[in-house]
Amino acid sequence: MLPELTVGRGFTSWTLDPAALVAVVLLGALYAAGVVRRLRSGGRWSVLRTALFAVVGLGMIVVATMSSLAVYDRVLFWPAAVQNILLDLLAPLGLALGDPLGLASPDGRLRRAVASRPVRLLTFPLVSSLFVLVSELTIYFTPYFPTALHNDLVRQLMHAQLLLTGCLFVLPMLSKQEMLPRWCSYPVRALLVFVDGLFDSLPGLVVMTSGTLVAGDWYRAHPRTWGPTLQFDQTLGGGLMLTLAEIVALPFLIAVFFQWWHSERARTAELDARLDAELTPVPAPAPASTPASEAPAGAVPAAAPAAAAPERVRPWWETDGGEVGQRMRRGR
Repeated sequence: MLPELTVGRGFTSWTLDPAALVAVVLLGALYAAGVVRRLRSGGRWSVLRTALFAVVGLGMIVVATMSSLAVYDRVLFWPAAVQNILLDLLAPLGLALGDPLGLASPDGRLRRAVASRPVRLLTFPLVSSLFVLVSELTIYFTPYFPTALHNDLVRQLMHAQLLLTGCLFVLPMLSKQEMLPRWCSYPVRALLVFVDGLFDSLPGLVVMTSGTLVAGDWYRAHPRTWGPTLQFDQTLGGGLMLTLAEIVALPFLIAVFFQWWHSERARTAELDARLDAELTPVPAPAPASTPASEAPAGAVPAAAPAAAAPERVRPWWETDGGEVGQRMRRGR
């Protein structure tokens, strides 16, 4: 029997998950290779993005699968609940903030796979958000979770499923690559993230208020002499799921608003540059004059022709063929 989980043991108890370790090393190596390739080609890459990918993305995978959460997830329910939320919500957010798709080769297999119809269907916002919700509810209210407690392979598949379903929703929302439909603008993305945050809170709320124990037979078969009762353990786990889901939704929403602001700033700068270029007057050519030496004797010099009126400078929106120009013309 494991000793009582204390604050000290929460920081010092660790275990090794070979499958998770291989996944973390592989993802980190691929990301590092992409960064090196970008820098060698003369490009730039944000240090902050790299740190978010490594610390929040890969780091949360390590914490979820190898920290005290993994040591005690078969003894207490709440560590398993926190573990699953980290894999389903927080780790995908960190990976997406690192923008790994931005490092992929424009003509590479990854970009082609992302642009394929099956991937676009899976990453469609309503579909991917539903996947996350159904995945969580399926784990806790079917034999899936008890089976994962018995079988290490099923447990690892469950962890991979949580990470994958989370990435299907988060990556397209924060990626600079066009993975979403045209109508999914930044205001729409912000709304979808807000609604998804409400959806993500449902599993925790249901688990917290359920009178039926999740994997009750397993925990009753592995009694302990310390810690909360089985029912309070589940209530605590559901409450932590609910709290973490709402906490993760806030930085997710902030990230979408930041990208929205950055996009509008770049678009405004581009329009200002176009407007400045179109409003710059073009000097008219000087009129041709007949040299005095070639004029007939006694001829009266002809009056200089009146300068042609300068052509009216047309506002940029009258000639712009884009969506912004069309809207400006309709609004006049």
